[in-house]
Amino acid sequence: MNKKARNWIIAAAAVVVIGGAGGYALVNNYLGNNVEIESVLPTQAAANTETAAGGTAEAAAAGAAVAADQLNGTWKIADASKVYFSVTTSQEEVNFVDDQVSGTWDVNVGDAAQMSGSGAIEVDAIDSGNAQRDEHIKSDDYFQMSKFPQATFTAKSFDGLPQEWTEGQVYDFKMDGTLTVKGIEKPVTFEAKASYQGGKLLLSGTTVVTFEDFGLANPHSVVLSTENEINVQLELTLEK
Repeated sequence: MNKKARNWIIAAAAVVVIGGAGGYALVNNYLGNNVEIESVLPTQAAANTETAAGGTAEAAAAGAAVAADQLNGTWKIADASKVYFSVTTSQEEVNFVDDQVSGTWDVNVGDAAQMSGSGAIEVDAIDSGNAQRDEHIKSDDYFQMSKFPQATFTAKSFDGLPQEWTEGQVYDFKMDGTLTVKGIEKPVTFEAKASYQGGKLLLSGTTVVTFEDFGLANPHSVVLSTENEINVQLELTLEK
């Protein structure tokens, strides 16, 4: 092998190594989960421990009937509320959180058909703990924040909620409605739980959508694969 050919091979190898390292660094910039999902509802284990200990005010209040007039009316989404969405990659699940949530839930425990609800998140508040990744998500490649600053959900029906409630009891129900992202509407069903505790309504719900539902490109690459499903999770505290 002559010297010129050897130099070309060395140069090509250097390009591959540098390019590979750069590509890895770029991909690594978008990896890593920095957000833990926090539920507004206590875990069953924690609730059982409180009851056994006979200790907390919430545990002591559990079991008391909740009057209809305590529940009926308009509830507003409070500041402690959060909306999460998660994507699963070949490396790990990555969570995003948005704590700028607003909206209302009109409750009528005597007639679920009279219930309605709506909510919105500010796209600019989406946070995964990685600024570069977040800016990309908000850009025209994905959420098009400059044109669509909010994503919204409008609830149309509530199935499974009881007419009589007990303080601290968690109730399973389904919430059907329309999720709108980038101006694109998608019918969804949230598998949800609700509880009345300490004068507040707590609502936790999950649903699954896909990238294609909202015209989003799956960020699949030769070094990173991403599942098509996106998990959406509501963790809402509501106050009158």
